[in-house]
Amino acid sequence: MAKIEGAGGTSGGIYTFLFGLGMTIAGGFLFLNHVQVGYGFWHFFGRNTHGLILIPLIIGIGFLFFNSKSIIGWVLTGGGALIIFLGVIVNLRFHFPRLSLFNLMIMLVLLIGGIGLMLRSLRAAK
Repeated sequence: MAKIEGAGGTSGGIYTFLFGLGMTIAGGFLFLNHVQVGYGFWHFFGRNTHGLILIPLIIGIGFLFFNSKSIIGWVLTGGGALIIFLGVIVNLRFHFPRLSLFNLMIMLVLLIGGIGLMLRSLRAAK
């Protein structure tokens, strides 16, 4: 009969690991649940000019409709799509709304304490 070992093959304790995992999941959920994500537009050559980034994409699509094997068409289309995607990611704004110190401490204790318990369970018991 095979011997059941603890978390990570050590004798540190599977129950400690599972309890730490539960704490980490709960703390991570509470923390991420409080973060609000918004979006702000970029300014290229002044206000409200973010539509200019569509020009390479549109020109590239035009080249591809004319000749689907056009290298410049694929470069413009791929580059335009990449610029749009990166522009959305770069302009995301994260905001942590107002909350009480008690709620923040509960979230952080669960998150960091859970990580600590999981790491402790991976260490071999002496």
